[in-house]
Amino acid sequence: MPSDMSFQELRERAGLTREEVADLVGCEERTVYRWECGEIRPRKLVTDVLERRARERSGESVNSAKFTFIDLFAGIGGMRLAFDSVGGQCVATCEWNKYARETYAANFPIGEHPFYEDICEITKEDKLIRSIPDHDVLVAGFPCQPFSIAGVSKKNALGKAHGFACEAQGTLFFELAKIIKLKKPKAFLLENVKNLVSHDRGNTLRVILDVLRHQLGYWVDYKVLDAKGFVPQHRERTIIVGFQQDVGFSWEDVRIPASASGPKMGSILHSKSEEPDGRFVVGPKTRVNPKYTLTEHLWLYLRNYAEKHRAAGNGFGYGLVDGTKVARTLSARYYKDGSEILIDQGPKKPPRRLTPRECARLMGFDETGRAPFRIEVSDTQAYKQFGNAVVVPVIRAVAAAMVPCVLDMKAGQNEPRLPLFKHRAPEAYAADD
Repeated sequence: MPSDMSFQELRERAGLTREEVADLVGCEERTVYRWECGEIRPRKLVTDVLERRARERSGESVNSAKFTFIDLFAGIGGMRLAFDSVGGQCVATCEWNKYARETYAANFPIGEHPFYEDICEITKEDKLIRSIPDHDVLVAGFPCQPFSIAGVSKKNALGKAHGFACEAQGTLFFELAKIIKLKKPKAFLLENVKNLVSHDRGNTLRVILDVLRHQLGYWVDYKVLDAKGFVPQHRERTIIVGFQQDVGFSWEDVRIPASASGPKMGSILHSKSEEPDGRFVVGPKTRVNPKYTLTEHLWLYLRNYAEKHRAAGNGFGYGLVDGTKVARTLSARYYKDGSEILIDQGPKKPPRRLTPRECARLMGFDETGRAPFRIEVSDTQAYKQFGNAVVVPVIRAVAAAMVPCVLDMKAGQNEPRLPLFKHRAPEAYAADD
């Protein structure tokens, strides 16, 4: 933080309230107040995060990266948003889907580093892997359909292989392993669906952990995290982290808000105070575009279909919610009928789907102090993309707990630093002497 700038000025430049700063760095709001009053000084990691947010908000180039990372199976960039926000610099990206690449390119500068399309094209030869820019952290949300509950059920019905037996996607984990083996990043974060833990009676995960721990020699741990402390959505995902050595990383240092205190759907739904954008919100009364309201025919079909399954003892049913509720998991199939998350519009009107903008908010892509995430693809593609994405604040919380460990490894230190996102006594956030 510049010597002539107060913490309050930095906070205001970042476009954040005291409450938002407290939530971002994992402290009490009174601690932020004490920083502004000069009673205690914040740690440099805290001011670094706010300085980066202030530069992003002003459109300045962010060139004070503390570590580098590569973004594999990048999708639309949820992992990148998270790691950018805690001081990382992306030095390479890989994503095969052309529509996802369009969205990624609309939101991130892509001419500054290599952008690969097919990971198999860069892992087929060792010399190509070695040409990947050196990096401190590898992040990847490797394809999850072979391990997802829905994906496995569909493949079983079609008589197709799944998991590692699915040659099209399941073996892509081993392409990651090739890169880790030759590039030797200090750390990695891998994300997959909850069902990865139980798939094939746990054998799939055991193979993954065996490769990472025993063949590649990394300290590795994993945890299933639910996003509903951050966003109004029940979304569980398996997060695997690894380091070249045991550097003191602990899941206790990952600050995940209690689910009971998490936001509700009203926090992400369009409000009448929004400016009409001509696509999602229209008209002088700033109402949601009528095209997102279900037809009477589709609404009747969903109710009848749900009743039929209930009578048969099955679990199918649409997910009708209002602003006071938490939604089910948004999936890549949402574009079909939107049945998993329907917004109640009262007894006289069929419910509606979420708009893609609301999906962006539901996944944590739109945050206070940051320009809205650009959605320049069709609604169908946008629904698929957000349904396949990570919840940004969940990944950011894990990334923030990883950063001190990575920085210590870069500095050659053995003792881990204080994690950035964790509730501690105010003095724990005081500047180093």
